[in-house]
Amino acid sequence: MKKPVFIYSEQLLNYKFNDDHPFNHFRVKLTYDLLNSMGALTEEQVIPPLEACDEQLALIHDRAYIEAVKKAGEGDYDESASLTFGLGTEDTPIFPHMHEASALIVGATLQAVDMVMEGKATHALNLSGGLHHGFRGKASGFCIYNDCSIAIEYMRRKYGVKVLYVDTDAHHGDGVQWAFYDDADVCTVSIHETGRYLFPGTGQITEKGQGKGYGFSFNLPIDAFTEDESWIELYKTSLLEIADYFKPDVIFTQNGADAHFLDPLTHLCSTMKTYDTIPRLAKTIADAYCGGRWIAVGGGGYDIWRAVPRAWARIWLVMNGIEASGPLPSTWLNKWQKKSPVTLPETWEDRENAYKPIPRKQEITEKNALTLSKALYLIRNEKRT
Repeated sequence: MKKPVFIYSEQLLNYKFNDDHPFNHFRVKLTYDLLNSMGALTEEQVIPPLEACDEQLALIHDRAYIEAVKKAGEGDYDESASLTFGLGTEDTPIFPHMHEASALIVGATLQAVDMVMEGKATHALNLSGGLHHGFRGKASGFCIYNDCSIAIEYMRRKYGVKVLYVDTDAHHGDGVQWAFYDDADVCTVSIHETGRYLFPGTGQITEKGQGKGYGFSFNLPIDAFTEDESWIELYKTSLLEIADYFKPDVIFTQNGADAHFLDPLTHLCSTMKTYDTIPRLAKTIADAYCGGRWIAVGGGGYDIWRAVPRAWARIWLVMNGIEASGPLPSTWLNKWQKKSPVTLPETWEDRENAYKPIPRKQEITEKNALTLSKALYLIRNEKRT
């Protein structure tokens, strides 16, 4: 098989904290069904996931933490002890069989890695993944096991490759950054809303790596209410320069869809123009530097009906060279409008003037441009010398 692969099973939806929690993996099913409705998925491209084993989880996570997750999911936990592991908080509540649900997501991402790195697929997508806030011994920000970090460490050990990690979630990719902060073989790039008003509060321009990893951590914290034009300019300019500087063997992208203007948890104003640009450039980088090797995962995204399915579907469409514009499939709209609490969009694109004009647009654009310049200072200074 040389086509892209889509890692999916309804078992991946078992990662569910409770009915009221904003992190809702039903969005993965909605995206899968949208792609099916337009005939963009073939049976041979859909690969069911396998659960990651403890040894794989321990590539990043402490054994004591893994055991704590297991016990918590079995109902065998002490509240105060669990809290030291970040379990049982408002962000990351305990739910039955949480270890198995989390390990399955990790396994799905590792399958995506193996399919690409063994040459069985050109690209691979696991939309259930992207849990970038998980730490070595602590859950954080809706994330229990950090499938991104585990997958990167897995690639480094098994395949000996240099990995370019690109995170376009509105929240800083802190767990992945800190896991490889002193590693020269992993370059992390995070474009996110400034932590001034948004979790986790990290991701400053000054976070550039340390030791051997100095100069391989890039952060572009952008201002609240940033719109498409400025966002895309930062993304294109930074990724092209960083890829040329780092020259990766493989690109791994985390595709949070929470920078969309409809997202209820963030303050950015991207539209589907941004989410059309993100995978197109990722594929360009993969083709130019990595022999096409590109693994993509999901991430944040909390408007699960109107924003996430369209944004995530575009990743798969770009992987397969399929163009989509105009009306969404009527079969998908008719099926899900009955269950949606909001009116579903009828087209792939967002309508013009979908939100109120931002009065500080020029100021925000100039501030973001300065952020870009500072973030890339090391690269640009090196070129001058």
